Amino acid sequence: MVFMAVIAIAVARLRNLFAVVMLTGIFSLTAAVLYVVLDAVDVAFTEAAVGAGISTVLLLATLSLTSSEEKAHASTRHPWALVLVLLTGATLIYGTLDMPPYGDITAAIHNHVAPYYLENTAEHTGLPNVVTAILASYRGYDTLGEVFVIFTAAVGVLLIIGRTKHGRRRTKRMAPGELRDSMRENVILRVVSKLLIPVILLFAFYVQWHGDFGPGGGFQAGVIFAAGFILYALIFDIDTARAMISARLTRFGLAAGVLLYALVGVAGMWMGGNFLDYSVLAGDMISGQHLGILLVELGVGITVAAAMISIFFTFARQEH
Repeated sequence: MVFMAVIAIAVARLRNLFAVVMLTGIFSLTAAVLYVVLDAVDVAFTEAAVGAGISTVLLLATLSLTSSEEKAHASTRHPWALVLVLLTGATLIYGTLDMPPYGDITAAIHNHVAPYYLENTAEHTGLPNVVTAILASYRGYDTLGEVFVIFTAAVGVLLIIGRTKHGRRRTKRMAPGELRDSMRENVILRVVSKLLIPVILLFAFYVQWHGDFGPGGGFQAGVIFAAGFILYALIFDIDTARAMISARLTRFGLAAGVLLYALVGVAGMWMGGNFLDYSVLAGDMISGQHLGILLVELGVGITVAAAMISIFFTFARQEH
């Protein structure tokens, strides 16, 4: 936590935006380490994939449209802003004083539904990863809502800035910014990326299909896949990347992932169960749970990857 505080102060004071992006990624990795220490491995995986992965790549994409240095502004001091920050921090610290000590077995969180999940997950779903079982099975409605939120966010971006207005044509390529030119002309970066990007994509598939038995799942896999693909587009060329995955394909995937998730729930109703009841999808309850969780996690991964890639290309097509 001390490292995170030091990094946060450095981010606030630096004016080199490329260094700020790198430090923000390091901040997320440090937070992921903290989650691992707290035995929240799946949360750490998500923090690393989103905070240090896709967020860093998207911020680099933003810098490729501008420059790596913040514009100089007149120095102004706002003492009331400092007072507000100190009061907010003091209030938050005061709120933590009422929390139970870490690891206290009498804490409410350890005596509510957690014991039920830990005792019955293996029997009900047959999955060793309790987190995946909770998100995809016990809390299937909540996860479906989260997928719809991602879908709605991507559709909102496409509707707001995805179409030209008043007949103005957008360029297909990103405007040549300082960072983008340096990435495209860096031979070492291009060669290393050719070796690493296939590994990143392969690891995304591993996280997708192994999420039932270890840390991971559709959300993390979708983010990792999108990060690798966007990194390829940044280093090489937007048009080349778009030729590999067209706008029609990403928009189809955006809707197909949500539809797959919903159809799994409808299939449960069609076979005599409840909505998102996977137990009736196969001959026995465990096999049905395995099949249902596998399909809904696949829907999550497709939607997340398609949403990230669609949003990136929508912004990349804007005029300078």
